[in-house]
Amino acid sequence: MSGIADLALYEILDERFRTGRCANGDLRLERLHDDCRWAEGPLYLPAWRQLVWSDIPNDRMLRWDEATGAVSVFRSPAGHSNGNTLDREGRLITCEQGNRRVTRTEPDGSLTVVADRYDGKRLNSPNDAVVRSDGSVWFSDPDFGITNDYEGRRAPSEIGSCNLYRADPSTGEVRLVADGFLGPNGLVFSPDESELYAADTRAGHIRAFKVGDDGTLSGDRIFTACPSVDNIRFDDEGRLWAAAMESGVHCYAADGDLIGRLRVPEPVSNIAFGGLKNNRLFITATTSLYSLVLSVTGLPRVLPGRRP
Repeated sequence: MSGIADLALYEILDERFRTGRCANGDLRLERLHDDCRWAEGPLYLPAWRQLVWSDIPNDRMLRWDEATGAVSVFRSPAGHSNGNTLDREGRLITCEQGNRRVTRTEPDGSLTVVADRYDGKRLNSPNDAVVRSDGSVWFSDPDFGITNDYEGRRAPSEIGSCNLYRADPSTGEVRLVADGFLGPNGLVFSPDESELYAADTRAGHIRAFKVGDDGTLSGDRIFTACPSVDNIRFDDEGRLWAAAMESGVHCYAADGDLIGRLRVPEPVSNIAFGGLKNNRLFITATTSLYSLVLSVTGLPRVLPGRRP
């Protein structure tokens, strides 16, 4: 279903939101689809001008075509998939909550398991993933998919904690890189990959770490408070955008100050930049997929094998 959500979009909390042209885009949200139970994990695929996303309780991944507006099923069953990203070869990386693993979709459509265990124990329910320029896959592993049967399969945690991990692209080794989370969720690297930002939904804040060349993390700090934060994305001017459930989409300056919000009529789960100019913001919110064209642009897309 296509339509327009009649809602005042922009809430300016700091003049930097205005002077940064953050409130100069579309004046209304466009609803692209509204037949989900709980939508998450949007990812724009520039080569095909399509967006894929997860409808977790319905155990399917959907696909929206930018040229035609058509929506179809991309994969079902989908392991109660959640977050999606691309690796440096353009292959789809998916966090499968229900199957408790991270997978890669090969060019022929087959699935390769990137990670499903740490120290011999099954992962909880991988939630979101990012890929560094060295090909390593970094992912969050909360227990959201094993606490009930709605978004996965109810089961005890074998690891006993919720952490961040790194999967080595050459050896397949899964390494614990950060712990102490209540509910780790969205992940994103800074533009120069010197820092990793990680949302902790249950703690209500976003943490930032320094990233070493060897893939170790240090300098753990709280970047900003953000109640019910889910996933996070950078624009090309260093502002951090966050999906924040009932309070919409937040925009943070580089110093962590909340400078503005986008109001959305449903609780917001995830966001992603896309479109031909990478300035179209896609928003998954409860049952729906929305979009709007902004006057700011997402972090530049990275060519395979190259650093940003």
